[in-house]
Amino acid sequence: MLPKELISKIQKFHFRTRFLASDLFAGQYVSAFKGKGMEFAEVREYIPGDDVRDIDWNVTARMGHPFIKVFSEEREMTVLLLLDLSASNLFGTSKRFKRELAAEVAGLLAFVAVRTNDKVGAILFSDKVERFIPPKKGAGHVWSLIRDIFSQETPVGATNLKAPLDHLNKLVRSHAVVFLISDFMVPEFDHKTQVAMYLASRKHDLTAIRIQDPAERILPNVGLTWMKDPETGQVLAIDTSNKGVRRRWEAEVARQDEELKRLLTKSGVDMVELSTGGSVVRPLTDFFRKREARK
Repeated sequence: MLPKELISKIQKFHFRTRFLASDLFAGQYVSAFKGKGMEFAEVREYIPGDDVRDIDWNVTARMGHPFIKVFSEEREMTVLLLLDLSASNLFGTSKRFKRELAAEVAGLLAFVAVRTNDKVGAILFSDKVERFIPPKKGAGHVWSLIRDIFSQETPVGATNLKAPLDHLNKLVRSHAVVFLISDFMVPEFDHKTQVAMYLASRKHDLTAIRIQDPAERILPNVGLTWMKDPETGQVLAIDTSNKGVRRRWEAEVARQDEELKRLLTKSGVDMVELSTGGSVVRPLTDFFRKREARK
């Protein structure tokens, strides 16, 4: 049984994400992510210029003049949310923690998916796969998914991107639209992670959504301070008044940025960047528009 405080929080979050998933936003999602194939819709009379390969010969024989088959795009898709719940996401210096922002974007995408009659599921992970939520339809399923995200305990351990990608590649046989939602705070992207990312992007329509907090990028000058890595437990004393320390911090952030971009570019994966102090809808809307224009 969940605590009343947590239930109240989930209910408020559920209402907010459902409200954000407006018809306009859902329409942009539909335009950006096309269906996986074509399905038969109807037959109509042949018009000069139509592809003769689409002629329905049975109907043509019965009616005495040509009719063609009309196809429409198969709209139903499967959407998978790969959600990073590792300890580094329990950080935030602005409006909310990174984990809360990750949950908000996951809830928003889940509601948009079910509004357009798609199935949605999730893989919750940290240093390993914590839970697999099979894809289903319906607002009730989204409520359960959001509840599971909030009630899942945050384990101690480093972010492991290979684990959910391997799980996706082995378990999900058919083509899916996949959103990998993470802060991507890993020491390095080793060869096995790169291979898993590449294979997932070849089989599925994969988009990376990066969750960040402004304080992670620029080290503030607050003098000597103690810092703890939530994923390793390591504690260090850092003199933030030292300009050299702050420059090295920013240089390391820039290096990690470049390494992540190289990995995603090599795998053909788009990236959306979100900040704990910013909007969720606007960056996703811009991404949907750019993707639609590119198509």
